[in-house]
Amino acid sequence: VKEVANLSLVSSACDVVSAAYASTKESHPYLRSVCGAAEKGVQSVTEATASCVQPVLATLEPHVAAANEYASKGLEKLGEKLPLLQKPVEQILSDTKELVSSRVADVKDAVSS
Repeated sequence: VKEVANLSLVSSACDVVSAAYASTKESHPYLRSVCGAAEKGVQSVTEATASCVQPVLATLEPHVAAANEYASKGLEKLGEKLPLLQKPVEQILSDTKELVSSRVADVKDAVSS
C-alpha cells in the first residue's frame, strides 16, 4: 500500500482530491459539519478495528509478508510497463492537452490541404 501511495500519479491524485475536499469543507458550512462527523466516525471505527484485528494480523504476518513481496514485484513490473504511473496528475493532463492539440492541428492541416 505504501508503494502504491508513493507513486507520483497516485500521490498527486490524492493531493488533488484532498485539496478539493478541504476547499469544499471550507466553502460549505453544512458539509463541514457532516464531514467532521463522518471523519470522527471513521477514526473511531478504525481505532476499534485495529485493536481487534491485531492478533489476527500477527498470526497472518508470514503470509502478509509473502503477499507484500509478490505485490511489490508486480508493482515494479507495472511501473516499467506504465511509466505514466511515475508522473503527477498535472503533468499527465498537460501532456494529454498537448497531444490532443497537436492531433487537432494535424487534422486541420489535412482537411485544409
